[in-house]
Amino acid sequence: MSSVEATIEGAKRLAAFTAIDSHFPKDAKVVGIGSGSTVIYCVERIVEKKLAGEISSDVIYIPTGFQSKELIINGGLNLGAVDGYPVIDVAFDGADEVDPALNCIKGGGACLFQEKLVAECAKKFVVVADFRKNSTALGTQWLQGVPIEVVPTAHAKVRQDLLAMGAITATLRLGGKAKAGAVITDNCNVIIDAHFGKISDPVALAQKIKLLVGVVEVGLFINMATASYFGNADGSVTAKFSNGEVSQIQ
Repeated sequence: MSSVEATIEGAKRLAAFTAIDSHFPKDAKVVGIGSGSTVIYCVERIVEKKLAGEISSDVIYIPTGFQSKELIINGGLNLGAVDGYPVIDVAFDGADEVDPALNCIKGGGACLFQEKLVAECAKKFVVVADFRKNSTALGTQWLQGVPIEVVPTAHAKVRQDLLAMGAITATLRLGGKAKAGAVITDNCNVIIDAHFGKISDPVALAQKIKLLVGVVEVGLFINMATASYFGNADGSVTAKFSNGEVSQIQ
């Protein structure tokens, strides 16, 4: 691992540990576990605190996809499903980009529908990320585009709709060396990544995309996060909250 990679992984771990220490309720019964590389460290911290007796062994954990399901199982935690536990005390998840209002682009790992479902069911939604995801405006750092989950037979139509709407690019996400053809989500749909450049009004854009026939869900998470924790290269953590408060944790 290079020094740059080590710094990024350290930043992810810092953000995850700080978020868990700050927001895991002592009386939690059901907790959502998101997807992505930073969430690995959330589960690591939960397992540590469980073994130390700081977290009850009775807590049920709700995954947002295959990866988080495996993390829960391998961590020896209690696995549940969102259709069995639609009320979640808190959910922890990563993000591809976060703006000052805590609006997020999510779905780089193709789990956006289940991530949004779990976040919507949670009383509190906490984002964990490294400093690269801390942005002044959506679409300025995450240039791959807004992930959009689409019914397979509608992908050509939706791509045309997105380009007509003003997308600079609208690309069907392919599996690359791992798969011949499109990436298939856990819900058996495909992903279109639509890059709009700097997104000045993420609320309006999310609404317009969601109304397109064939769209299952949009990777714009608007007014959902309670707090967001960014691990920094210098070993500090920047915490941002939905009320506009920002704090630096050394």
